[in-house]
Amino acid sequence: MVARPRRQIPVWHLHWNLESSLKRVFVQSLGCRASQADGAAIEASLETRGYLPVRDASLADLAVLNTCTVTQQADVDARRIVRGWHRDHPGAEILVTGCYAQRAPQELAELAGVRWVVGNSHKTEIADLVSAAHEDYHGQMLVSDMALQKDFLASPVDDVREGRTRPNLKVQDGCSNRCSFCIIPSVRGGSRSAPLENVLEQMRDLAARYAEVVLSGINLGRWGRDLPGGMRFVDLLRAILDETPIRRLRISSIEPMDWSAELFALVAQEQRIARHVHLPLQSGSDAVLKRMFRKYRTRHYASRLEIARSLMPDAATGADVMTGFPGETEAEFDETLRFIENQPFTYLHVFTYSERPGTRAAEQGTSVPVAIRRERTRLLRELSDRKNAEFRRRMIGARLSAVTLEQRGMALTSNFLKVEMSAAREPNQLVDLEIGTVTGAGLRERSLLPILLSSALPVDVA
Repeated sequence: MVARPRRQIPVWHLHWNLESSLKRVFVQSLGCRASQADGAAIEASLETRGYLPVRDASLADLAVLNTCTVTQQADVDARRIVRGWHRDHPGAEILVTGCYAQRAPQELAELAGVRWVVGNSHKTEIADLVSAAHEDYHGQMLVSDMALQKDFLASPVDDVREGRTRPNLKVQDGCSNRCSFCIIPSVRGGSRSAPLENVLEQMRDLAARYAEVVLSGINLGRWGRDLPGGMRFVDLLRAILDETPIRRLRISSIEPMDWSAELFALVAQEQRIARHVHLPLQSGSDAVLKRMFRKYRTRHYASRLEIARSLMPDAATGADVMTGFPGETEAEFDETLRFIENQPFTYLHVFTYSERPGTRAAEQGTSVPVAIRRERTRLLRELSDRKNAEFRRRMIGARLSAVTLEQRGMALTSNFLKVEMSAAREPNQLVDLEIGTVTGAGLRERSLLPILLSSALPVDVA
C-alpha cells in the first residue's frame, strides 16, 4: 500500500489562521510623552500574552484607552472616545487606564461598555488582568493611592508601534512639586526614577533599531534624586552616551531650575544630543508665578535662556505657557507677552487654564472669564508662530542634521524643525540636509533638480 503524501497547508493560509485566532488589541494614548511611552509599554506587554496589536479600534477585541487628565478637555476627549468605541464596536471589551482613571475611576466605570478601569497604580498589571480568568461584569476598578507608591513602575518598551520612529523611553515618573494648578502629583505620585541599569539595557536595545530616542518623564530633570549614589540627570546622560551606541538622544522637557550650567555644557558639546532645549515657563509675570507656587522667577528663567543662546545659537528653545490662571490681570498678561517677546523662543506650547478638582488654584475663586482666556491663548499662539517663522528663515542655506520620519519625504532636524526632503529616503536614518526655503510650517530641502536639468540641455555652439 502506497502512503498518500500529506496535504501541505500553504504558508500564507497558516499565517492567516494564526493571526485570526489571536485576540486583537488596540491601544490609544492621550497626553504627554510619558503617557505615550506608557501606551507603548502596555501594548508590548499585551503582545507577549498573545494579543495581536491592530491600528484601528474597529478591528479590536480589546480596546485600551490610556488617558490624560491635565485639563477638563482631556477628560471630555476620553469620554467621547470611549462612547464612540462602544457605539461603533459594541462587541469589543474596553479598558481605561492612565491619569483620568487614577483621578476619577467611578466616572469612567459608569460609562457604557467599560469593562475595566485601571489606575496608574496598577498599570503594569494590565496584561495579567485581562489575560486571567475573570467574572463577566461591568466596570471593574483597580486603583490605589499613588502617594504610597515609592517604586518606579513601568513595563519594558520592547518596540514602538509599527511604522513609527523616534520612540519615547520613560526614565522618570511622578512629581514632588506642588504647583497650585497641577493635578499630576495626585495621579502620578511623587518623583521616582528608573534604575540606571534598566535604562541602559532598554537604551541599548532601542539604539540598535532606532536613529533617535526621546528621553521622557513627568519631571525628567529630577531623575536620580531618589536613587542611592547621588546621581543626577546629567550623569544619566553621560552614562547613556558612554555605554550605548545611541546615535541621537533628545531631551523632552526639563524644569528651569534643573537646567544647570553643567547640563547646558554637555548638550552643547555632545553632537549625539539634539540641539533642543525645552523649559516650561507657565507665565512671564512674577506675581502669577508666585501664585502658581513655581520655584523660579522671570530673571532666573531668562538667565537659563541666555546660557542656551550663548552656547547654542541655532538650538530650538521652547516653553509651555498657560493663559487665564485665576486672578491673572490684563497687566500681568501683558508682562507675559513682553517677556516672551524679548526672549529667544523658537516655539511655544500654549495652554488655556482649566480648573482641576482638588488643586489649590481651583479653590481661589477668582476665575478669569473663558472668553478672555481664549483670546490670550490666541495672542500667544500668534506670537509663537511669528517667532517660529523668524527662526525658520534663519535656517535658509544652513546644513542641518535630521532624522527621517515615517511620514514619507519628511525629516525632523536636531533643532526641532520639520523638513520636506527633495527626494524620499528610508525612515529612521540620520541625514544632513541643506535648507533651501521655508514652507507654511517648516522647511524644504534645497533641490539639485534645476542644476541637473540645466546641465542636460544641449549646448549651442553656433
